[in-house]
Amino acid sequence: MSEAPANFRMLHTMLRVLDLEKSLDFYVNQMGMTLLRRQDYPTGEFTLAFVGYGDERDQAVIELTHNWGQKEPYSIGSGYGHIAIGVPDIYGLCERLGTAGVKIPRPPGPMKHGGSVIAFVEDPDGYKVELIERKAT
Repeated sequence: MSEAPANFRMLHTMLRVLDLEKSLDFYVNQMGMTLLRRQDYPTGEFTLAFVGYGDERDQAVIELTHNWGQKEPYSIGSGYGHIAIGVPDIYGLCERLGTAGVKIPRPPGPMKHGGSVIAFVEDPDGYKVELIERKAT
């Protein structure tokens, strides 16, 4: 298939999380997303929470999956990269996130080989989130 059909679109990215409340605090309170929906599945012993910056009808979102019986942190693996989020003030956001105790393994600054101003932060499970400064036009 050389091009995606017009009716295809990205729906969500799923992350397995150890502590759903900590993850919701990070994505909702620290990163400014909205909790779009949350549902418990007692027979499967898991909870799904969807967060994002807009309605699922026209925006890609993040699905946080909390398996109730999970006691140990998940192994992120070597194949996972990161989620990328465009932000208007990367320096101000990283200052606020750092004050809130969020890990910032790559502080904001220009890319090594030129181009965008970027930073990397980590959610409570260690998933990398790339911040890319995008000035409003």
